[in-house]
Amino acid sequence: MEFIDIPLKPVSRSDIHKLEIALMLATLFRHDVLEKIRESTERVTWIDSLAVAAGALARSKAGMPVSQIADDLGRSETTIRRHLSEKSEAGKLVSETYNKFVKEGIKIELPSYLSYDTERVRKLEEELKEYKEKVEKLERKLYRIRDALQDIIKEI
Repeated sequence: MEFIDIPLKPVSRSDIHKLEIALMLATLFRHDVLEKIRESTERVTWIDSLAVAAGALARSKAGMPVSQIADDLGRSETTIRRHLSEKSEAGKLVSETYNKFVKEGIKIELPSYLSYDTERVRKLEEELKEYKEKVEKLERKLYRIRDALQDIIKEI
C-alpha cells in the first residue's frame, strides 16, 4: 500500500489537491455521512456539496482569498463563505474531518464493505493456487485416459 504525504497547510497546487481529496474521501466514508447520503433523495447534490466544501477548505488552508476560491471552484463567494463558516452541513462535516486530521493525523478509513481482510485474502490465494494445481493434475490424468481410450478403440 502506498502512503502519500498530505500537508494540513498546503503550499502548492498539488498539496491543495491532495488535502482536498483526503478531506472529501474521509468525510464521504464516515458512517454518519454514508447514512445521510443513503437516506437522501438528492445524493448527487450531497456529494457535490462535500466536494465543494472540501475544495474550499483546502484552498482556504493554503491562504487563498474567498474570491479566488470561488473562481477556482466555479461557485459563488456566498456559497464558499457558507461552507467555510460551517453554515452548510457539508461545511460542518468537512471541517470536523479536518479537525480530526489535525488531532489524529490523516487516516482514511474505508467502510467495512469496501475494505478487505489481508489474512483472509492470503489464505484464499493459497487455496486458489492449490485448486489450480489439482485441476492441472486432473487435466493431465484426463489426457492420459483419453489417449489410452483412443489406443483401445484403434485396437478394436
